[in-house]
Amino acid sequence: MKFSEIIRQFGDAASNHSLISNPDYDPEITGVAAIDEATTGILSYVEGPKFASFVGKTNASALIFPEDEKLQAIAQERGIVWLATPDPRLLFAKAIALFYQPYHPVPEIHPTAVIHSTAKVGSDVYIGPHAVIQQGVEIGDGAIIHPNVVIYPNVKIGDRTTLHANCTIHERTHIGADCVIHSGAVIGAEGFGFVPTRTGWFKMEQSGYTVLEDGVEVGCNSGIDRPSVGETRVGRNTVIDSLVQIGHGCKIGSGCAIAGQVGMAGGVQLGNRVILAGQTGIVNQVKIGDGAMTSAQSGIHNDVAPGEVVCGTPALPYKLYLKVCAVYGRLPDMYQSLKQLQRKSKNSND
Repeated sequence: MKFSEIIRQFGDAASNHSLISNPDYDPEITGVAAIDEATTGILSYVEGPKFASFVGKTNASALIFPEDEKLQAIAQERGIVWLATPDPRLLFAKAIALFYQPYHPVPEIHPTAVIHSTAKVGSDVYIGPHAVIQQGVEIGDGAIIHPNVVIYPNVKIGDRTTLHANCTIHERTHIGADCVIHSGAVIGAEGFGFVPTRTGWFKMEQSGYTVLEDGVEVGCNSGIDRPSVGETRVGRNTVIDSLVQIGHGCKIGSGCAIAGQVGMAGGVQLGNRVILAGQTGIVNQVKIGDGAMTSAQSGIHNDVAPGEVVCGTPALPYKLYLKVCAVYGRLPDMYQSLKQLQRKSKNSND
C-alpha cells in the first residue's frame, strides 16, 4: 500500500509527516522490518537515540520517528519518507497489523473433538482436532479452541478467548473474554499445598478457584495454580510471558506485565500496572504496590511500596542498589587495604 494510505489508517496519531512538505513522493510500502534489516519498500521505526545512527544507513523506504527534527532532516536528505509521533513503538505495532493478521480458523467443530453432552458451546466457535471438553464446561461466542486442548469439568471460557494447542484448563477455572492462553500453559492446576507431619507430607486439597479476568494473555508453558480455598486471580489486561509460575492464592492487579521465568509463591499480591522483569522471584505473602517495578533476577523478600523500583537479591531500592554495586566493584581493593591495616596493627602491637 502507499505510504499515504498508512498515514490515513493511523489517523490523528500521524499528523506530522513528510508528505506535508513533499506530497508527490509517496512510495509503495510492502511490509515492515527492524531498521537494521529493512530493504526497499519496507517501513521501520526508531524509538530513541539508541538506534538513531541507523537512520543514516538504513535501506528502509519509510520510517516512524519520535518528534526529532534532526532525524527527520537526515531522512529527508536520504529520500526516506517519515512520520513523527510521541510513541513510535506503538505506531509501529499498529503498522505490523496492517501487513499481518494471525491465523484465525473458520468456526467449526472437528469430528475428532470429544465434547461432553452437558457442555455449552456458544456460536461461531472453533474446536480443533482431539480437543477434550468435559462435563459442565461453558464456552462463549467466537472462542477458539485449538487442537489437543483439554478443558476439565465446569470451566467457563469467555467470548472470543483463544486457547492454543496443548494447553490445559483445570476444574474450578473461570477465564474471561478476549483472553489468550498459549501452548503448554496450565491454568488452575493444584497449588503446591502440603502439610508436614511426623510421618511425611499430608496433601491439602486445593478446592479454590482460578479466575482470569478479561483480556489476560498467558505465555507458553506458564502455570497459574488454584488455591486450597478462596481464589487465585489475575486482573484484566495483564500480560504474562512464557515459563512463569504463579502460586496458589496470588492476587494480581490489572495492566501488569510479568516477564519470563518469574516465580511467585503463594499469596503474593500485586497492585495494578506492576512490571516484573525476567527471573524475578517473590516469597509468599509479599505485597507489591501499584506501578512498582523490579529489575531482572530481583529477589523480593519484603513488601514493595507503590511506584518503587527495586533491584538485586535481596531486592533494594534502585538508588541504594546503585551505591551497593559501586562498592561491590571496589571490594578487592578494599580487601587489600584492610589486609595492610591489619599487618600494620599487628606490627605496632609487636
